[in-house]
Amino acid sequence: MNTTIFRRSTVLFSSLAVLAFLSSCNHKEEEDKDPAEAAVAIPTFVLHKEELSTSLKMPGELIAFQQVDLYAKVSSFVKTLNVDIGSEVTKGQLMMTLEAPEISSQLAAAESRLKSQEAVYTASKATYDRLLETSKTPGTISTNDLDQAVAKRNSDMAQLNAAKAAYKEVGSTMGYLTIRAPFSGVVSARNVNLGAFVGPTGSGSALPIFTLQEQKHLRLAVSIPELYTGYLKEGDAVSFSVKSKPNNLFSARVKRMSGALDSRLRAERIEMDVPNLNKKLLPGMVADVSIPLPANVSTFIVPKAAVVDGPEGIYVIRAKNNKAEIVQIKKGRETDDKIEIYGEIADGDVLVSQASEEIHAGDPIKP
Repeated sequence: MNTTIFRRSTVLFSSLAVLAFLSSCNHKEEEDKDPAEAAVAIPTFVLHKEELSTSLKMPGELIAFQQVDLYAKVSSFVKTLNVDIGSEVTKGQLMMTLEAPEISSQLAAAESRLKSQEAVYTASKATYDRLLETSKTPGTISTNDLDQAVAKRNSDMAQLNAAKAAYKEVGSTMGYLTIRAPFSGVVSARNVNLGAFVGPTGSGSALPIFTLQEQKHLRLAVSIPELYTGYLKEGDAVSFSVKSKPNNLFSARVKRMSGALDSRLRAERIEMDVPNLNKKLLPGMVADVSIPLPANVSTFIVPKAAVVDGPEGIYVIRAKNNKAEIVQIKKGRETDDKIEIYGEIADGDVLVSQASEEIHAGDPIKP
């Protein structure tokens, strides 16, 4: 019994000694290895500046080149309607006439006062002229009488001028009873009928009488985000399509740029002129606009997989001395598989092409 126990103890101690020896050998081999050989091999690439040509997809709105809401200047009633929705009008064309009997009475009264004042002035002027001619004979007319005649003539002349102004004012008001087209276009809305009472906003009608649009010439308005405002200039060509004609591709050129960012959208409004002689496009349509952004050779382009957007921020992982280094960056333009980056990076840096949050700063990596 004791002999058996002794033999088992001897075998156990021998096994432990062998394991200790092997472990010591393995540990020594690991210490003898180069840390770079012990690092994990990770796919990397060398950073270089490249050209990136992209296009910006943005929604835009087609609006009439000119649009105006027409209201009545004076309170009146609709007498005639010469146009309706869809009517094409030319500049200066009569669109409707209004009637206001009280204005006609005011014009007649102003005309009567004007004629009366003309008669008064004619009489006072004649009196002055006779006194002036008589005063040439010494001692016939006193200086005071002549001065009184001059004052009366000047006063009547002032009254005559006032009567002329009043008559002209009422006559101008009568002119407001005819509504004419301020420019050539299409009537897109009509909100009154014959006999309707109309007037200035809030005192006759809340809606305009007509809405007139210039539809043969449209504006394409787009709000460009702040990031891309530096890539556009006047004259740049853009293309767009509309939902009602998905197979047609239209083109336009940048005509106007606001030069400032909207305080709410933080975007710059730009406008393109769109000829529309055949009226295929309508004001109010939403357009899918494609804006080409030119290449810029002064930027770094990397695969999207090389950029990590995590709790620590947006960064790339640089391999430096076989160790991982976190480099914070800012993103620029993007394509389907590449992205433009900015930061403390240089040409020739070695970056991890498949970066992830599992790789931490200081981790050994083998390019």
